[in-house]
Amino acid sequence: MSETTHDGRVVVSDRPSPDDGLSATELAAKYGLAVSGARPGLVEYVRQMWGRRHFILAFSQAKLTAQYSQAKLGQLWQVATPLLNALVYFLIFGLILGADRGMPREVYIPFLVTGVFVFTFTQSSVMAGVRAISGNLGLVRALHFPRASLPISFALQQLQQLMFSMIVLFCVAVGFGSYPRLSWLLILPVLVLQFLFNTGLALIMARMGAKTPDLAQLMPFVMRTWMYASGVMFSIPVMLEDHPKWIADVLQWNPAAIYMDLMRFALIDGYGSENLPPHVWAVAVGWAVLIALGGFVYFWKAEERYGRG
Repeated sequence: MSETTHDGRVVVSDRPSPDDGLSATELAAKYGLAVSGARPGLVEYVRQMWGRRHFILAFSQAKLTAQYSQAKLGQLWQVATPLLNALVYFLIFGLILGADRGMPREVYIPFLVTGVFVFTFTQSSVMAGVRAISGNLGLVRALHFPRASLPISFALQQLQQLMFSMIVLFCVAVGFGSYPRLSWLLILPVLVLQFLFNTGLALIMARMGAKTPDLAQLMPFVMRTWMYASGVMFSIPVMLEDHPKWIADVLQWNPAAIYMDLMRFALIDGYGSENLPPHVWAVAVGWAVLIALGGFVYFWKAEERYGRG
């Protein structure tokens, strides 16, 4: 466009832009732009997770290898740490406080070691999940990938660590008279269900920890309370036989106690079905599905907020 000024000069003016008057949303739609780091749909998010499965496995293995790389005993600490914890609990609760009441020694020791190993699996998954995002901000901000890969890989790391511990657990069970039998086949579904539960819990804690880093300082106290309430060192029905029955029922139905009791039932000859709450397998599956699916969706809903601010 052009126009003539009062002194006879011709001035050429800019043409109006075809984008004049369009909002930011309309401009983005016109040119096919999308928000950086926008949350994909749930199905697409699952597809992206599957595409990163090799990264998840490799990352968990790398973390497992690096965990004790500075220690002289190296990976032996994966087994030594829960064993030393079991020894301390046996000295305090088994010998001094008599928490083994109602159980012979050949049952109580594998009972205790199993409880420590199984609960440590959940405890470590939760603690790793709390720091999964806040402790890896450099990775989160530098690379584009589904953020759920991190807490899932940490839960997988703890599962691999438990596999080393299971070898020792088998030796303890056999050493105290619980020899391999068909019930040992139940160990596999118990581990699968607990892994699903732990993964969902790690996803929940990862989102909460990303928003509130101080949660990592509080969680050890929460986990210690959960451990004492889950019957790691004692049989819940026996220890609470003088209390209202509903208290023992509530404690036995908490997921940590459920997975410990199922593992004990599968592994220890003298730990029969009378020690399990009713409908124990249905409850175990329910906890695993509820927390795994709920935790995944809960984490996914905040996908675009991780690493910002």
